[in-house]
Amino acid sequence: MAIDQAERPACPCRIHGDSFRIPAPSWGRLIGLPNRIAAHPRPRTNGGCREHDTETMTRNQPIRTAFNVLLVMLPMVSTAKDWSQWGGSPQRNNTPDGHEIPIDWNIGAFDRPTGQWQRDRARNIRWVAKLGSQTYGTPVVADGRVFVGTNNGSGRVRRYPPDVDLGCLLAFDIDTGQFLWQHSSEKLPTGQVHDWPLQGICCAPLVEGERLWFVSSRGAVVCLDVEGFHDRENDGPFRAEPAQNDDEADVIWSFDMMRELGVSQHNMCSCSVTAFGTVLFVNTSNGVDESEVNIPAPEAPSFLAMDKHTGRVLWADASPGRNILDGQWSSPSVVVVDGVPQVLFAGGDGWLYSFLGTATEDGKPQLLWRFDTNPKTSKWELGGAGTRNSIIATPVVYAGRVYVAVGQDPEHGEGNGHLWCIDPAKRGDVSPELAFRADDLTRPIPPKRLQAVVPEQGEVARPNPNSAAVWHYTQFDLNGDGEIDDFYETMHRCCGSAAIKDNLLFIADFSGLVHCVDATTGRPYWTHDMLAAAWGSPLIVEDKVYVGDEDGDVSIFRLAADPHAAMQELNGEWHPINAFRNADGNVEVPNLGNSIYSTPIVADHVLYISSRTHLFAIAMPNPKPTADHQPETRPVSSASLRQTRRSHRQRHP
Repeated sequence: MAIDQAERPACPCRIHGDSFRIPAPSWGRLIGLPNRIAAHPRPRTNGGCREHDTETMTRNQPIRTAFNVLLVMLPMVSTAKDWSQWGGSPQRNNTPDGHEIPIDWNIGAFDRPTGQWQRDRARNIRWVAKLGSQTYGTPVVADGRVFVGTNNGSGRVRRYPPDVDLGCLLAFDIDTGQFLWQHSSEKLPTGQVHDWPLQGICCAPLVEGERLWFVSSRGAVVCLDVEGFHDRENDGPFRAEPAQNDDEADVIWSFDMMRELGVSQHNMCSCSVTAFGTVLFVNTSNGVDESEVNIPAPEAPSFLAMDKHTGRVLWADASPGRNILDGQWSSPSVVVVDGVPQVLFAGGDGWLYSFLGTATEDGKPQLLWRFDTNPKTSKWELGGAGTRNSIIATPVVYAGRVYVAVGQDPEHGEGNGHLWCIDPAKRGDVSPELAFRADDLTRPIPPKRLQAVVPEQGEVARPNPNSAAVWHYTQFDLNGDGEIDDFYETMHRCCGSAAIKDNLLFIADFSGLVHCVDATTGRPYWTHDMLAAAWGSPLIVEDKVYVGDEDGDVSIFRLAADPHAAMQELNGEWHPINAFRNADGNVEVPNLGNSIYSTPIVADHVLYISSRTHLFAIAMPNPKPTADHQPETRPVSSASLRQTRRSHRQRHP
């Protein structure tokens, strides 16, 4: 179904006037950019057809060019040698530069008594570093160091043996994998309601120059010196570190969101922060309590803008308020449209919010637009049984558009999903639909937590003439048989985000499906079942797409819309290009020996992947793969149970 803005009727709603429009002052003055920049802001089958497309909305026009949507060169965009924040830049599109990145490897073996890596049989592995017992953090690389969040299972620092549960941010040498230092966050005394046992630091830090910023498991925004105490200096203003050894972190400042703002994080605090100029953006993780129903601090902020040098709060917003469904673990992104910087926050109410991405003169947030990612009649139910979702994924910006998928706490399991492409140039409520009372179609009713529209109560949803939805993907008849397969032709809940290159969008959902979608129109080209849940996001480097899963497999596809070009045929079925036949004749892909809950990255032509227990630096040159290569270990995880459940399905590309 095509949506043409010119064909939309005039909107009767009072909130869609010019009230959300703002003038365009010198944003450079507000964020501290040089006057020169401020004055000139820079801007499983190959099938399906439109007749069978019942759930994909597209616009007739292509993605706007830079002439219409001006994207500036944002600060802190990673260089080819670095990948200094989640997604490499505030746009969060995980598409780094790299060459000769391996598609096959052997991780070697680990000595059972000591856990030491034995590299004798390893291939294309530069080094391996031991992490904690549970790792969810995605590594980042900056200035000769690799940083990754985990727990204290490896007991790296002298004052905390491995039986002490901590949230840990580790720093390693990029060339050797040698451990440098660790920041340690002791567990909160309130327990799992705020700080779930053994989860550790689940986010990725932001690094710029000599400074690093991250959110701790205790709900603190922390700024560190990347040198630690290796420079023999205790950089301030914070100088009260309990230990100042070489293996400890040097704290510059720390801001406790629970103490200072009354935030009550749900289960954990996790946000991969980003920045624009001198402004740091943070999602606070404010959420429900252990009952999964009550919201202890609905007035506490969900979104923050901070001075990254001092930790001072510039503005705070509590928009989701009493409509928070569960937790809030997404991370912010930044897009600049027509010279106006926007920070994008995904709320725990299932709405995507855009605010003016600068400090404001009155210290108040300036909302530009908001977008409801759920159908109005969808319903939230405890334990993931419902159809209403929050947003765990991070919004991704590509060619002037915003892409975001919905999801839930992984403990809630699989469920229906939605993937949206949004035009960020609009203002106001830009949701696809508006909610009304059936007897009054002139005044939209306010958002509600559990169900926005309850037909039994005389409520209705109507198309929004001010909608910013470019397209919406939830299901698609790929093989053109006139029916929708409820697994292979359906978008499921996501924890991870999209990665986009050459107008091809790739995303892996929590049910284990990899989707290849036209980023311009939303038309799916193919799906592939990895037979294990995907927690992280794809990596696109050169002409290949890398996706890790909960079984520890890394599936690699060619960057292609044609599934027969993207995959290879083995044993009469279509598989990733790095798949091989093992000694038993079964098809496998390279494995890291334990679950992958993170996102692969590339920096300086090296592939970095953190498994549940180890960080791997994977790179050429090494002996070329041999035909008899087999993974050293095959992990057992909850995702493996899905293999039995799906074994009766006919696998197709």
